[in-house]
Amino acid sequence: MTTENAASEAFERIDAEAVNSATKRQPLYAARKKIFPKRASGQFRRFKWLIMAITLGIYYLTPWIRWDRGPYAPDQAVLIDLANRRFYFLFIEIWPQEFFYVAGLLVMAGIGLFLITSTVGRAWCGYTCPQTVWVDLFLVVERAIEGDRNARMKLDGAPWSLGKLSKRVSKHAIWLLIAVATGGAWVFYFADAPSLFVEIFTGKAAAVAYITIGVLTATTYVLGGLMREQVCTYMCPWPRIQAAMLDENSLTVTYNDWRGEPRSRHAKKAAAAGVSVGDCVDCNACVAVCPMGIDIRDGQQLECITCALCIDACDAVMDKLGRERGLISYATLSDYNANMALATAGSGSIDPARVREASGKLSGAVAHFHWRKIFRPRTFVYFGAWSLVGLAMLYALLTRDRLEVNVLHDRNPQYVLLSDGSVRNGYTVKLLNMIPEPRVIFLSLEGLPGATMQAVGIDQPEGRSLAIPVEPDRLREVRIYVRQPAELSHRGNERFNFVVEDKASFERDVYHAKFDTPEGSR
Repeated sequence: MTTENAASEAFERIDAEAVNSATKRQPLYAARKKIFPKRASGQFRRFKWLIMAITLGIYYLTPWIRWDRGPYAPDQAVLIDLANRRFYFLFIEIWPQEFFYVAGLLVMAGIGLFLITSTVGRAWCGYTCPQTVWVDLFLVVERAIEGDRNARMKLDGAPWSLGKLSKRVSKHAIWLLIAVATGGAWVFYFADAPSLFVEIFTGKAAAVAYITIGVLTATTYVLGGLMREQVCTYMCPWPRIQAAMLDENSLTVTYNDWRGEPRSRHAKKAAAAGVSVGDCVDCNACVAVCPMGIDIRDGQQLECITCALCIDACDAVMDKLGRERGLISYATLSDYNANMALATAGSGSIDPARVREASGKLSGAVAHFHWRKIFRPRTFVYFGAWSLVGLAMLYALLTRDRLEVNVLHDRNPQYVLLSDGSVRNGYTVKLLNMIPEPRVIFLSLEGLPGATMQAVGIDQPEGRSLAIPVEPDRLREVRIYVRQPAELSHRGNERFNFVVEDKASFERDVYHAKFDTPEGSR
């Protein structure tokens, strides 16, 4: 233990104070205290780099991906076509009346968020939330220009000079470019990206495009560059909701005080005096790297986004001290309570010797997390609900018809008595072709014996079936007159069907209609 204690005595300690302290809350309207997070390195920081690259890549590059849908449909893989009221996602095309698919995706996203939070805490907040991703990106720019934590703090406290001004102007200029790119990428989802890109830079784009870019530029710059952690603390409701999603088996970033306390900056002196101290050397590395400005050693706090950078910082310190990693770790409340009971032995005070063997290694009685603890009833309920909604949407998507018919009966007059005694009813038939290809739709009568129909504006003989061409991805209205001979129209109002069919794809749809007669109105 002599080498270990000497290392702890020589270890660099960071002068860092928790801005958002759980033990000393700031007034609601207090001025913001700046946070200068130190760059961390480790497995969680690398994982965050990976997630940031993937999410930003998806956001910025998706509008430029092409998808061949044929000559009658746009070739942008993901497109929200508001002008034609369509949503294209790869091979899927959603019409306005199919908005329930979007609603289903939102339900799945909500249940998925509950599932993730109940298992691994606020992983969404720490890794994939847009606020977290863009703040990380802005911090990359800030460190590249102004340096790491100490250099940024020194620059912030220094008087204004040409050097300070140039660094600040450069930083904010790049932030604004990122914010403009963010707003620009968003509008590309609503129009053909290459065409809109040219229109924007030539001044020919619609005013709404420039307004949208301006609004998103301002919000990205302000929220990601200036407000940062305040968005998560004061604007986002999830920190206050997520507590209801957690239980004793949920993984959260935890300071294991059963192992770290009592902390000491002078472990060598304590050992010489026969005093037992914990593994925490009070180096403040965990505080220095926290982008939310908290001290994880104060326990669970609503500001904590579980980004796990404090784990990386603490693990690096433990490596240098020759001690086991995991002083700060992902842990469950049940494991924490078991280990705390082991360290206190019911006495109420922590004795680190109780969790270690004579060799100095952690005792085999110490509880460690195992992935099987995630699989519990709550997890299965959330996953089952999420899967059920997803499977229902998938089934509806695979079995949906791409051909629909809707019919409006004339209300005035409801029928017309012709000179030969036959009765005629008028209908407006709407044929909806929901594929990006032209089709010939066959409209026929089913039931109503002896009746024939004729289409206005279509040069086809009167009969019980008509071939009507419909343009791709279009709705066509056809005026139809249905006539029944006099000898058959004395039976009163009758029910019959309009049947539409595409003989090439074997799709068909049926509309139940009514034929009014003078006898039926009596």
